[in-house]
Amino acid sequence: MSKKLAVIIGAGPGVSLHVAHKFGQNGFHVVLAARNKVALEEFTSQLREEGIAADYIIVDAGSTASIEAGFKSIKEQYGSPDLLIYNAAVIAGGKPSSLTSEVLTQHLQVDVVGALESTRQVLPDLLAKKSGTILFTGGGLSLFPSAQNASLSIGKAAVRNFALTLAEELKPEGIFVGTVTIAGTVKPDTYYDPAIIADAYWKLYTEREEHEILFKQP
Repeated sequence: MSKKLAVIIGAGPGVSLHVAHKFGQNGFHVVLAARNKVALEEFTSQLREEGIAADYIIVDAGSTASIEAGFKSIKEQYGSPDLLIYNAAVIAGGKPSSLTSEVLTQHLQVDVVGALESTRQVLPDLLAKKSGTILFTGGGLSLFPSAQNASLSIGKAAVRNFALTLAEELKPEGIFVGTVTIAGTVKPDTYYDPAIIADAYWKLYTEREEHEILFKQP
């Protein structure tokens, strides 16, 4: 039987790489998607050395055309995804009074519109199968906004609401949607160790009960 296919948009060295490792170890074929080809080659090589079926594709989460082209290529080469994980965001500080409409729009294009467009690319096939999973990386700023990180606070609040409303809509269709809300700075050997956080994604995927896990140090 062929492996299930997981696509991770916004692949980087932290949470997404550890999530790829977690799902790859549990039988998934993982496709990493981001802009940096050199980094993607390194991540893919690392996963393959660990016996994980892994590939990569260049995708700019801030461009709907790039997302569309990326998923077209994924489907042609590897088939239809069973799991989408959206982990892209613009990590930038700045107070709300200093925001411009151009900057906020640019950030939201990655933080929220990219999540929407990626979902649109996988949804028809998931609906046809009446199965599948979509997971989003959320942030504590969605619940505890910061004036020093205005655009990211706005973006994380928006993607959280998108995830939870999508979960409500798609549950009757057999599709599970969840979000891991990370309320801290991801760093190895701390409470927010990415390997530990990856377990939360696996819990959402396997248990399919709660739609949000708030990863917050007590």
